[in-house]
Amino acid sequence: MEFAAIDALRERHPAWRMLRATHAPLLLSFLGRFFVEEGRGASPEGTLVDALDDELYLLNSEEPDTPRFLRPAADYLADWASTDAGYLRRFYPLGTDEIHYDATPALEKAYAWVQSLQVRQFVGTESRLQTAIELLRQIAQGTEVDPEVRLQELGRRKQEIEREIAQIQQDPGAGLLDITAVRDRYQQFASTARDLLSDFREVEDNFRALDRSARERIATWEGNKGELLEELVTGRSRIDSSDQGRSFQAFYDLLLSSSSQDELSVLLDRLTSIEDLGADRRIRTVHHGWAEAAERTQMTVRQISEQLRRFTDDQIWLENRRVLDLVREIEATALTLRGGPPPDVGLELEQTGVDVALPTERPLHSVRPAAEVDSLLPPARQEEVDTSVLAQQVIVDPARLAARLRSLVPERGTALLEDVIAMYPVEHGAAELVGYLALDSEDIEVTADETEQTVISYDEAGRPMRARMPRVEVRRR
Repeated sequence: MEFAAIDALRERHPAWRMLRATHAPLLLSFLGRFFVEEGRGASPEGTLVDALDDELYLLNSEEPDTPRFLRPAADYLADWASTDAGYLRRFYPLGTDEIHYDATPALEKAYAWVQSLQVRQFVGTESRLQTAIELLRQIAQGTEVDPEVRLQELGRRKQEIEREIAQIQQDPGAGLLDITAVRDRYQQFASTARDLLSDFREVEDNFRALDRSARERIATWEGNKGELLEELVTGRSRIDSSDQGRSFQAFYDLLLSSSSQDELSVLLDRLTSIEDLGADRRIRTVHHGWAEAAERTQMTVRQISEQLRRFTDDQIWLENRRVLDLVREIEATALTLRGGPPPDVGLELEQTGVDVALPTERPLHSVRPAAEVDSLLPPARQEEVDTSVLAQQVIVDPARLAARLRSLVPERGTALLEDVIAMYPVEHGAAELVGYLALDSEDIEVTADETEQTVISYDEAGRPMRARMPRVEVRRR
């Protein structure tokens, strides 16, 4: 980094200002333990004031003759959440009138840096090397377009698994990790778990910044409502299709999976049951902390959508009021002109002809035939109706179809739709084919060649079906 960039960070970044603050040890120790170590989210002011009061009492009791912290706890919190500081976020949640405080990404970064200064008795390296190698393998395997190479890699992994199975059958103790290797992997897992919570707070802050910018655009917009809505909806779509948005959504779907939650619970129980490891008991419920942090991030995204809905409702109300004003203005003008139009209003036209209507041009009277009306209807007979059709609704997820295309088609590559369906057979009939044609994403382009046709076979409700359609090509940008 350049000198100017570092100097700007020193003066403006809240994390750097926090390290230079007068009461930096107090705010880092208390806020770091309350929000980071205990994994708490936004908390009411009363809870935070009580906890800080206890902390100040303990610190002042160590030196009763010369207490260091004389101000009330609420004053410290207000200073830390001020605009000049930016160490805490101070806000009113929806539906409550009590002030809440939440940690900022700057607090997470400053506390993590201070923690990194401590001397560690054990520094694991072997597990991190294996993790780095495994990530490289996943990248290489996930970007290899040659199926033969991918099959060779899968065959190699299959041989390793079979060899490991044979070793365990011969020696049940083969492949067990010693306590040093377990401690190495536990240290890496604990660090990754804390980093995930910190990353969630930063992602939430990024989404909140987008929400603020959307509110500013709405408050200062003077043009057409449709143009603003298009801009805001496009911005929301851009977030969902960005790398950060897709990664977050994939993590959220995986975390909320019942199988993933059950597996995490079993694995964390096994981890905390190793007595020689001395694992932190809070690790046992770390996946609940991930879920809460992810839900807070999703709540921020939902607030952006709610802001769009409020804007639409407010604009409709204003437009309806404008229509009523125009109607009242027309009524007032009509009442003014009721006694006779003013002399300068109206047009004079010369009559160019006279309409002549002869009596014999009128039609003679014709008698209508009498109509018979039978109001007695035969009783309706009971019919057997199959109500199971109501539960057989088909919902096609466009995000799932797009994920299939991204997994098969490399960047700047192309593929035919029938080849994609050969790898992923149609599950929801013609609706799924239409879903492929309707995909609209920044990195996926679906085009149809009307000059050529293809026939796609699939099963729908247990019956073989065939769809004749133009040749469709999928291209990754």
